[in-house]
Amino acid sequence: MTDPTSTTHPIPVQAHVSVKVVSPAVRVGLYTGALLTIVMVGSLIAANRLSWLDNRALERNGASYGLFLAIMLIPIFRFLNRPLKMFSSAMLAWGIFVIAYDIAGMFFHSLFQALRSPFEALLEGAVVYGVCAVGSWVGGMILLTRQHRVVPRRRRSDFFTTHPR
Repeated sequence: MTDPTSTTHPIPVQAHVSVKVVSPAVRVGLYTGALLTIVMVGSLIAANRLSWLDNRALERNGASYGLFLAIMLIPIFRFLNRPLKMFSSAMLAWGIFVIAYDIAGMFFHSLFQALRSPFEALLEGAVVYGVCAVGSWVGGMILLTRQHRVVPRRRRSDFFTTHPR
């Protein structure tokens, strides 16, 4: 028999930890932004610091562009049928990339003259992801209307009623 004055519990009490779940759009946006930043930094280092890749510049740039494009498509395909989440996730990722691009311009001094300014990059990303989100929304509306038949009304519309005089 246990002593009633004892402070130890025979059954250990486990603390219930509640973890706030992060939205999938935020999580995908953060991961995609980190991946875009890694690809950008790797591409800049390969183009400016690895002189042995200079004779293979076309292949190096093609691989960088292809990988960058594939990573850009992650939020689009992840939230293809949810345009608002697609746009918010993609813009979070693109914002992270633009901040890293702006910081990279401090280390690579002629970066903005060779490519574009961070503001132009932000606008280009917003336009691309905005067009994808609107296209997804319109495509969803088209598919929704195809599922439901449009039946013409059998009675006269309220707009064309004749009023007795």
